[in-house]
Amino acid sequence: MMDAWAANWQMAVTAAVVVGTLLGLLFIQRAPDMIMFGGVVVLMLTGILGPAEALQGMANEGMISVAALFIVAAGVERTGALAVIVERVLGRPRSLSAAQFRTMVGPGIVSAFMNNTPVVALLVPAIREWARKNRLSVSKLLMPMNSAVVLGGLCTLIGTSTNVIVAGLVEDRIGAGLERPWGVLDLTWAGIPAAWGGLREFTGPLGMFDITWLGVPLFIVGIVYGLTASRFLLKDRRPAVSRSDDPRQYSLEMVVEQGSGLVGRTIEAAGLRHLDGLFLMEIDRDDTVIAAVSPSERLQAGDRLVFVGVIDSVVELQKVRGLRPATEQVFKLDDPRSERRLIEAVVSPTCPLVGRTIREGNFRSTYGAVVIAVARDGERLRMKIGDITLEPGDTLLLEAGPAFLERQRTSRHFYLVSELQDAAAPRHDRAWIACTILAGMVLAVALDLLPMVVAALAACGLMLATRCLSSTEARRAIEWESLLLIAGSFGVAQAMQKTGLATAIAEATVAAAGNNPLLVLAAIYFVTMITTELLSNNAAAVLSFPIAWQTAEQLGVHPLPFVMAITVAASCGFGTPIGYQTNLMIYGPGGYKFTDYIRYGGPLNLIVMALTIALAPLIWPL
Repeated sequence: MMDAWAANWQMAVTAAVVVGTLLGLLFIQRAPDMIMFGGVVVLMLTGILGPAEALQGMANEGMISVAALFIVAAGVERTGALAVIVERVLGRPRSLSAAQFRTMVGPGIVSAFMNNTPVVALLVPAIREWARKNRLSVSKLLMPMNSAVVLGGLCTLIGTSTNVIVAGLVEDRIGAGLERPWGVLDLTWAGIPAAWGGLREFTGPLGMFDITWLGVPLFIVGIVYGLTASRFLLKDRRPAVSRSDDPRQYSLEMVVEQGSGLVGRTIEAAGLRHLDGLFLMEIDRDDTVIAAVSPSERLQAGDRLVFVGVIDSVVELQKVRGLRPATEQVFKLDDPRSERRLIEAVVSPTCPLVGRTIREGNFRSTYGAVVIAVARDGERLRMKIGDITLEPGDTLLLEAGPAFLERQRTSRHFYLVSELQDAAAPRHDRAWIACTILAGMVLAVALDLLPMVVAALAACGLMLATRCLSSTEARRAIEWESLLLIAGSFGVAQAMQKTGLATAIAEATVAAAGNNPLLVLAAIYFVTMITTELLSNNAAAVLSFPIAWQTAEQLGVHPLPFVMAITVAASCGFGTPIGYQTNLMIYGPGGYKFTDYIRYGGPLNLIVMALTIALAPLIWPL
């Protein structure tokens, strides 16, 4: 009696914590990771979870894989390879719908043959940067992309870890004595050979493309939903003050390098027109000034391009391959360019170079830094950088080694000396190394040579060893809020399993459906979907599988429609940020709130559920 009372008490407390955590995520707009860990702390204080159980998510392979993948993605981005890949694959869309289509279809197809976690980890920083360059709302792109990637993973057996786990559970059941074969939809009437999925016996484990018959329609519907529903259900989460509102207007000169890919391309094709917060004022070509530059103007080697724009845009221009600062002084600095930083410094009245031009004052020799751009009270400075006469209050954008910050941080010559984050020049010479490491990681996982966590950690180590990025940059690349949210969700999931709350919810829901196979199928799908929104996709599949299999046997129907239903339901948790691992990965970068997942993902959950319940019994007759 005491044991039963204790079990019921623990189940009730766990249910209260789950509800409280969800309400906190729904109504409190800040620190979702702290809300999740607050729930975990309550479970520890009440004795429902021990410290090891509560914190097991910190050592979970999935979470560690995601952390390593953030670093791998940063390495590809730091070398400039990611920008090149994204520019060629995604291009320059003419509308938001075109941009959404490009970010959904390609990644969705890739995720059918590759675990969707690395796909999302690599795409998030790329799409965020691409959206910024094309003046698109990243919140309108990341959630549709994520849903397409998840649904694309349902098109093959290896698309998600959930598919593989369910296939293993099916194989265990067959080995335990399942002798009755089951058939799949007879499509020979449509001219489709039986070997491609027509009527046949199925006595072995799930095959590579068995789920494809259901996955492809779901993927197509997901694309259509993303293109239409996102217009009304997703809010533009861009900040009210854009970076183009910055009052500081920098003047900047860049030169087109000999042999670069920009030579011969038009201004439009080179992506130098319609830059956010940046204006190409003129081109200096062989001492001839071309003003009011036409978008059809073709670039030539040695062209000096004069830009005016805000700091973020100026920084991005430094990363364009084939352009370099026009001043030759950058080649005379002692530090390797890969170790230099971009620094903002405001000239003080006590600076000894005030009243002299940058060239006359020998700025590089005096300070060990090179002036890249100058901002002065919103003015457009129309002279070359070296000819600008310094005045108090001028804001300088400098390229300098790490020692400059230490020397000048307390100097009276400058005010507000600060390093710009993520502003270092790309290490283009290592782009091929980063791409090779990335390709090796993907192949190792796709060919099942290494587990995801091992491949990701190995790729992470190689990125650091080959200096594709520094250890400091690696630490900055990790989205700690997302990782803590993932780790905390594992603790809550463990409590739901340990107290029997998850199983009790599942059994009660199925019992309420009665003996109608379709109603029972819908009930099992629904309870699996709710479970994956609260636990994890793999936990939901493992919990629901025995219930689904046993129910099918009791009803005297084939278990395969039920197996496929829980496979889809376990992966398709779009209604909460904790419903699926990749949901958490886009939470911070997309600027989303909990309500965005309910508003956009809730209807998608119901659409996928309805389509699965309608198609599964047709493809695999009951």
